[in-house]
Amino acid sequence: MPTRKPDILFIVLDTVRRDRLSIYGHGQETTPAFDAFAADATLFERAIAPAQWTVPSHTSMFTGLYPSTHQVTQSHSQLSDQYVTLAEILQVGGYHTTGFCNNPLVGVLDNGLQRGFDAFFNYAGAAPNRPQDVTRPAVRRAISQGWHRFATRVSQSFAQSDWLFRQSLNPLLVPLWTRYINYTGNTARSIDDLMAYSDQRRSEQADTPTFTFLNLMGAHLPYRPPQDYLNRFAPEISKDKDAFRFMARFNADAARWASPVAEPLQDFERHVIDGFYNAEIAHQDYHLGRLLDHMKQTGALEDTLVIICADHGEGHGDHDFFGHSFVVYQELVHVPLAIRYPERFPVGKRVTDTVSTRRLFHTVLDAAGVTPPLSPEDPNANVAGLTLAGTVGADAADSEKGLVFAEAIPPATFVNVLEHRNPELVPRYQVTEVRRGVYQQAHKLAVVADQVEGLFDIAADPFETADLADQHSERVSDMQAELAAFVASAEAARMDDAQAGQISDAMRDNLRALGYWE
Repeated sequence: MPTRKPDILFIVLDTVRRDRLSIYGHGQETTPAFDAFAADATLFERAIAPAQWTVPSHTSMFTGLYPSTHQVTQSHSQLSDQYVTLAEILQVGGYHTTGFCNNPLVGVLDNGLQRGFDAFFNYAGAAPNRPQDVTRPAVRRAISQGWHRFATRVSQSFAQSDWLFRQSLNPLLVPLWTRYINYTGNTARSIDDLMAYSDQRRSEQADTPTFTFLNLMGAHLPYRPPQDYLNRFAPEISKDKDAFRFMARFNADAARWASPVAEPLQDFERHVIDGFYNAEIAHQDYHLGRLLDHMKQTGALEDTLVIICADHGEGHGDHDFFGHSFVVYQELVHVPLAIRYPERFPVGKRVTDTVSTRRLFHTVLDAAGVTPPLSPEDPNANVAGLTLAGTVGADAADSEKGLVFAEAIPPATFVNVLEHRNPELVPRYQVTEVRRGVYQQAHKLAVVADQVEGLFDIAADPFETADLADQHSERVSDMQAELAAFVASAEAARMDDAQAGQISDAMRDNLRALGYWE
């Protein structure tokens, strides 16, 4: 048995569709670095994100809870102090915790997702901060910190104000803030900094294990891939002026990025969007490869648990929706996932069980040998039972038996945009209603409110084109019952203000003794 806990590297490929990765069957070699990594790791075929967009999905991975429980479902939401995060638990467990984040929703907004990090470096927004900022002269450092606090308050205001948010989506303003305030961060710079920071930690404090979180946002709109990547992955449009004019209009129309389809895309338009998106994925994969190669060369890969996943995918008009705001179809919640840690995850293994990425919380804690400060009666405390390592053995019998849920609680900011821009789409697409999906291995039931949207055999029909609900009414009823039981359980586990007041007296001393509460 190792005498030192493993280092942990948790990489989230923000907004990356599983079906665009070559190892999952895409026709182009878009992700050679991820493919090579996955071939030397355990690859999950049916990993399901618990939510359809960044904030609730990250919160679920950081807490092990579904959105109906943790309730961080809006851009202005804040995680209750009652829910201890993965970084907080590892920090108390002896880990040095660091974040390198390119998504402003995780790295800028005050939603609690930065809790527990000894250092958190943000590359998005108007005031990015980097490791070298701490070595600046005192005056420059004070000015930088003041500017960072101001920019954070401004960002929070836009997240909380429907009016400000709508104004920011003006097509005249979108090209400005997406280009000049680091909306998608800086992939290359964050990876350069992570490599240098990690090398220094390993050389100076080799006895302290590290937990490093990296969010890469290079595949998020607006799509502006380097020309050489367009030449490789979309040569037929890489010099087409009409294609660039259309993409410029689409990139500037941020309200359209997360809306139902008012008018279907033309084949040419869909082809252009797909080509630009695939080129962005390939460019990001190149930088991911730089990091993985560096880890191999320095030997860091040998004693590090490495997780690479996506928080959600992206809609390009599939099922009449763009972006990732309102639905739980596969293009949004079926995500890539590979885990490299030969001690627990066999090399070359492909797991076909349906699993939730919320269980990465338990997987990390299990590998680190760290126990969360939860009562034994709390189902989320079952780290040994919920770790994804339980799916990979020769006689593996997964504790959840392929029963997995996904939730799309509508982001209020985008509902408000639609109500002002295309009010007729609101009732037509039922965008104010909660959508959920329930999986029983290869079958998936999608519902909106209490209405069935469809039953799908996702093994035979991965793009959900054939609704089987009318043919399998008994299965639909059984899965509806499972979903109703899940919702009741998740909501019962929720800690609202009244519950927090009742629970805090009983739990606060325990949390304080363990170091989770000051």
